[in-house]
Amino acid sequence: MTNKRARMPVALGQRIRKRRLQMAMTLQALSRACGVSVSYLSQVERDNAVPTLGTLAEIAAALDVGIDHFIATPRQVDSVTRAEERRRFSVAGNSVVYERIGADFAAHELSCFLLNVPPSYRSETVRHSGEEIVFVLEGEILHMVDGQSFLLRAGDSMHYLGQQPHSYSNPGDAPARMLWTGKMAHPATPTILGPAQAGGLPGTGSGSGPSDGALA
Repeated sequence: MTNKRARMPVALGQRIRKRRLQMAMTLQALSRACGVSVSYLSQVERDNAVPTLGTLAEIAAALDVGIDHFIATPRQVDSVTRAEERRRFSVAGNSVVYERIGADFAAHELSCFLLNVPPSYRSETVRHSGEEIVFVLEGEILHMVDGQSFLLRAGDSMHYLGQQPHSYSNPGDAPARMLWTGKMAHPATPTILGPAQAGGLPGTGSGSGPSDGALA
């Protein structure tokens, strides 16, 4: 029988702190590198706050690792994920359950997850480099982008730049499910571009969550 239960939450804050210390970085240095405030980074490392996937991507890039270094999802041996085999995972302190869709091949630039969002969940407001596309599969998702609100229902989608302040919530009484795809361009992220082109990628924005992005 296929195990569809969520995996045990990842000790996200401990992983981030361990990597930061391995690189001999202070919280202030990490803050400057990823554009996230020192106070918020401190909360994240103590597992008192959970970054969205967009914010986590910025932190990971500043620490010269991929986002999978922290969420520890299973690595795929190829580009195919089977619905009946795909494992779910969560991040410590976050009620959103993620399913990894994208493959982890060399030089990949896109990240893709299915987000299972419980009723009344609300993410933090974040800004970061790159861009995001969300597609609602079930339920309702209220997206706030650059001061505007957009209620998305099953079949609705949205595409926006990560540098715009954005957040999302599930305003309904039932769980929601959405597909999240993002491109977190960053000079420290592996890319098919050459060194000169990679150096010209957008810089980090100021941040604050699959929250995880949440990932978003």
